[in-house]
Amino acid sequence: MKPTAIVINTARGGVVDQAALTRALVDGRIGGAGLDVLEVEPPDPAERLLHMPNVVVLPHIGSATTETRLAMLDCAVTNLVACMRGDACEHALTIA
Repeated sequence: MKPTAIVINTARGGVVDQAALTRALVDGRIGGAGLDVLEVEPPDPAERLLHMPNVVVLPHIGSATTETRLAMLDCAVTNLVACMRGDACEHALTIA
């Protein structure tokens, strides 16, 4: 990665090696990071990433936009109506 690269993680905390990311940020090998998740949540208040000027950490709410929440509501209502009609649900959870 270029030293100007910004690492974004909105998936899972374990996807990114947090210690390695911290070292890369401190050493200037990475330009910044935007994190919606961390390896340990809630994080220790002393967690170095929380105090770095080139890091933005969200409290695991990166998807909490009006558009996303409306899409989630639409999906839930569409599935509910389909299931009540006896139709197949587009986004059904199957437990094996």
